Amino acid sequence: MITGMTSIAFDTLKFAERLEKAGLTREQASAIAEAQKEAFAEALDSMLAAKAGIAVLDAKIDKLSWMLGILIAIAIANFAKQFF
Repeated sequence: MITGMTSIAFDTLKFAERLEKAGLTREQASAIAEAQKEAFAEALDSMLAAKAGIAVLDAKIDKLSWMLGILIAIAIANFAKQFF
């Protein structure tokens, strides 16, 4: 399973500079830029964790399909024994 925050490419300096141009103080702009970067990283972690969970479920479904196929084959063989 994926743990910790995933590193993403997000130019916090450029983002903060845009916020400063819009009238925020340097401290406000920097805080918002860092918060935005963390939010993006958390969203990416959630998406990756969901994809990992789907992959695990996929593997389990494949295994169950094989088991069900074997059980059906055994049932058919036992049924056929009654007639031969």
